[in-house]
Amino acid sequence: MKKEKNKIPRLIIYAMIAAAVIAADQATKYAAATFLRGIETFPLIKGVLHLTYVENRGAAFGMLSNSRWVFMILSSVALVGMAAFTLINRNGRMMTNVAVAMIFGGGFGNMIDRLAKGFVVDFIDFRIINFWVFNVADSFVTIGCGVLILSLIMGEIDSRKKKKAPGGETGE
Repeated sequence: MKKEKNKIPRLIIYAMIAAAVIAADQATKYAAATFLRGIETFPLIKGVLHLTYVENRGAAFGMLSNSRWVFMILSSVALVGMAAFTLINRNGRMMTNVAVAMIFGGGFGNMIDRLAKGFVVDFIDFRIINFWVFNVADSFVTIGCGVLILSLIMGEIDSRKKKKAPGGETGE
């Protein structure tokens, strides 16, 4: 019997991804609050990409402002659900769990702001598409959702291929 090399357990990897997302989010929000507060906007590419300090008191992209406690409760339930899913599914498709870790990290990063400040700091301002101002946490939640959808589609394709394989059920 071969002895396996010391591999980092998957749960540790997922926790490290979530922690890295939280750290990047909080560091960039701190920088935004320190350097952007009080100035109108800082153009990186004039008319395309600006850094603009915004205190978002609503949900995603400022919707339903001044409903802080509703978001705190819903976010808490979602975070617990994602953590439970990852614990249960820790040996499942890695892509799925990485996506959940990204969403968890982003959600937790924004929750830190809501708890500590009563609002979420946003600062990434894409003006070329007239989009809302957002932050690193929002980016990871969005990208994580896209990766999660892709992973679920890939899982469904794999499942259907297995059913049609010789000796597998056809289901038709």
